[in-house]
Amino acid sequence: MKRFTWRLQRVLDIRTKEEQLKRTELFQLTERLAQKRSELLIRQKILRDLISSITVKGPQTRLKEQQLFLKYSEVSDEQIKKLQNEIRRLESQQKDKIAEVVKIRRLKEGLEKVRAEAKKRFLYEQEKLEQKEFDEGATMSFVREMHTV
Repeated sequence: MKRFTWRLQRVLDIRTKEEQLKRTELFQLTERLAQKRSELLIRQKILRDLISSITVKGPQTRLKEQQLFLKYSEVSDEQIKKLQNEIRRLESQQKDKIAEVVKIRRLKEGLEKVRAEAKKRFLYEQEKLEQKEFDEGATMSFVREMHTV
């Protein structure tokens, strides 16, 4: 029996590798996004902790620490805004990357269905050919037996 060869197998292989590559890129992007979100939460927690520690102290120390906090908070607010912008940018990239992965996966699944149908047709045709050969062999045997009788 002949082996099944599909002309579009190379395209399917390329799509599979492309999907794996895009998934890896998506994973790396998601990791960076999680890292930035974590960094943002840490910075926000530091600010909250500083505020709560200042409110507990007496008036004299509170005034000095409030001035220090205000200077620190300006820089920290800038960093928080940068992080928030970076997070929004990464979320947008993540959304685009997810759309790419889904598109490639659908294309790949479509190719896999076409391949399965082609293989099914191939096997059916091979079975028909084998049956035809078997029938011809049986007919030849029958004809030979008839001539010898």
